Amino acid sequence: MTAGRKLAAASLALFTLTALLAGCGDGSSAELKTVTVWMYPVITDPEASSAYWKHIERDFEKATPGVRLTVEQQPWESRDQKIATGLGSGEGPDVVLLTPDQISQWSASGAISPVDGALKDSAGKFLPAALDVMKHDGEIYGAPIYMTVTTTIYNKRLLNAAGVTTPPATWDEIKAAAPKLKKNGVALLDYSADNEATLNLNFYPLLWQAGGSVFSENGRTVAFNSPEGVEALTFLTDLYKAGSVPESSMTNSNFLDGQALGKQQAAMGYSVVLADADWAAESWGAGNVVVGTPLGGPAREVAFGIPGALSVNAQSENRASADKFLAFMTQPEQIKSLGRASGYFSPRADVIVPSDSPFTKQYQAALANVYPGEPHPAARRLMLLLAPEIQAALTGRKSPKEALDSAARTADDLLARER
Repeated sequence: MTAGRKLAAASLALFTLTALLAGCGDGSSAELKTVTVWMYPVITDPEASSAYWKHIERDFEKATPGVRLTVEQQPWESRDQKIATGLGSGEGPDVVLLTPDQISQWSASGAISPVDGALKDSAGKFLPAALDVMKHDGEIYGAPIYMTVTTTIYNKRLLNAAGVTTPPATWDEIKAAAPKLKKNGVALLDYSADNEATLNLNFYPLLWQAGGSVFSENGRTVAFNSPEGVEALTFLTDLYKAGSVPESSMTNSNFLDGQALGKQQAAMGYSVVLADADWAAESWGAGNVVVGTPLGGPAREVAFGIPGALSVNAQSENRASADKFLAFMTQPEQIKSLGRASGYFSPRADVIVPSDSPFTKQYQAALANVYPGEPHPAARRLMLLLAPEIQAALTGRKSPKEALDSAARTADDLLARER
């Protein structure tokens, strides 16, 4: 062999070896596509949450060779600020768990990408309340993986002791029952008026039940100071002034345990997870727990409920792999497993989360009256303006109309600046 041929052969061998090393199967860490997910405590027990998402990491990687999944547990605290920084800096996750109002905000700004492709095989199988709020300009920006529902929960022992044999399910029934409970030294309706509490779980449902809305039809101004809004806030403030909403509501941020309802100082409240009823059964006695229908107001019966959804960072460098993860998590097996672990419900019409709880049927039935709210890019900032005014009305510093009008002026200024 000539020197030239030897050199060519050596070069070919080196090239072949390099190519083999570079393509050495899916086990080479240099070849793995990494998908980073920011997940929040939808499974409230930290150990159970960690175990569940580790299991998902293993199952997804097994089903998707060449992709490494990292689920990073994030706290609820300062969530919006951290997501804003992450999506805006280019250093954020590939996938993040968002709610409809967040999706409305980030899709409008272009910070997240449409996910229609990831849902091409399942989009028609979701509940309308789960998927419709994920859309912006006709495209889907979130893949629903669970569904929440808020409904009423009652302490039967306290009601019966006051001579109330049927749990009050409408505003009129609440007005009639409240004085009877008060005579026994018990508040009727627990409420969460803390500034950190989301209005979707306290005031907004009353507004919708009265026939009102948060925003005007075009979204350029607010509408919560309408006659319907004043009626809703008056209903609430009248109960508070009469002692039928406990004073502790002012510092309650949507919790049952440790608050008036949990401590059996109030006879009814709102439940957002199946675990509430199971906890109450252990604490009060199973025979004393009644899970009712969503509250009915002058205009309609409605409960707040939203999907939690996975969205893709518009700056993700692993878009194809991120879409595979969304498709994986929206399959029936994962919908069921997350529902069992979290206590939430299925966003798919063709999937029911199995449960041994005796209260499951009541929560499942409440899904028929779920309303996902009014997603708007400014929705979360608007809550920060309105919540203190609701407190001002409850404490008598302002009338319901004065409080809502004050919040509306500030809110309309905010919306005008953003147009």
